[in-house]
Amino acid sequence: DETRPRCQGARLTAWELEMEGIPYSVIADNAAGYYMHRGEIDLVIVGADRIAANGDVANKIGTYERAVVAKENGIPFYVAAPKMTFDLKCPSGDEIEIEERSPEEVITAWGVDEEGNPTRVYIAKRGTPAKNPAFDVTPAKYITAFITERGILRPPYEESIRRAFG
Repeated sequence: DETRPRCQGARLTAWELEMEGIPYSVIADNAAGYYMHRGEIDLVIVGADRIAANGDVANKIGTYERAVVAKENGIPFYVAAPKMTFDLKCPSGDEIEIEERSPEEVITAWGVDEEGNPTRVYIAKRGTPAKNPAFDVTPAKYITAFITERGILRPPYEESIRRAFG
């Protein structure tokens, strides 16, 4: 999906998939549940910014929602992450501090003007109160497996993570 407000999905992930010749479609952030319910999504693969020892995952905001909706629709939810993302000193996602970004990212949008110059426009009145957490935490119970350079890690995660990276 787009991954607003910074649009990493639309800009980076789409580019990487195209470079690898993998078919894709960018969807609106809030459309994932719609497509899952219709049976148009077979599985979900996300990255991770940090993974606690119990398997809880901190990742871009919206990851938790995707995981819950995937589970509700019987769709496997995988996290692809390298060793450096696993933090065995962090017992659970409750210990992960969530960065709050500028409200401006929520009430503005970037585009390109007629001359091709990047420009920012307000999509809400200046000064509109907005909340903008950069990440959320997905509890391990929603994760089917971790895809790592050490192989596939399955529940119980405290054991499989410790065996792979402890």
